[in-house]
Amino acid sequence: MQPTPSPWRLRVAQEQDIPAIAALIAASVRGLSCPEYSPEQRERALETAFTVDTRLIADGTYFVATIPGEQATGAAATPVAAAATAGGNASALAGCGGWGRRKTLCGGDLHAVRDDGWLDPATDAAKIRAIFVHPRWARQGLGGALLRAAEAAAAAAGFRRLEMGATLTGAPLYRRAGYTDVERLEIPIGGGLTLPVIVMAKGLPAAAGAGVATGGK
Repeated sequence: MQPTPSPWRLRVAQEQDIPAIAALIAASVRGLSCPEYSPEQRERALETAFTVDTRLIADGTYFVATIPGEQATGAAATPVAAAATAGGNASALAGCGGWGRRKTLCGGDLHAVRDDGWLDPATDAAKIRAIFVHPRWARQGLGGALLRAAEAAAAAAGFRRLEMGATLTGAPLYRRAGYTDVERLEIPIGGGLTLPVIVMAKGLPAAAGAGVATGGK
């Protein structure tokens, strides 16, 4: 029996995707992070830590998951689909995520805790970065697909270790994927608030990252 094909298609994010990515992140945080973070933490983080990291897009290390044929028209329209169309993308975004070859652990363009210095694959761990899934596509395997695409791309670039600053919401997925907890951090997000995240790590076998199907651009 043939496996059911995934409804989404992964591709490398482009600059024109930025408005849609921002809308997707907001929908994901507001729809999926309620048990772990307070309303004040979520909204403040959407102004700082959960903003888009355009450096990842410029480096070509960030992916988006599109749903071909799902557009911002008719009864199926969503804020994410509307933003995608406004950005010149005819498909709605179901998810986003990637990896970093720079030292920044987590956070977007408007987050103060950043270090854009390059990592050395021989000694440093690549960073798994900013995986978000729209609530409509949650718990259907998309988060895992984005994670595997990021892992494979980092391994293909020569990295043999991975590290991330995981949200409390995403940590169970990453533990199932073989990541272990290293430490817990309180990330400042302004207004006297902090966002608890878990630093997690994983080693990669030398044979990992032989290839990943991410679709066309």
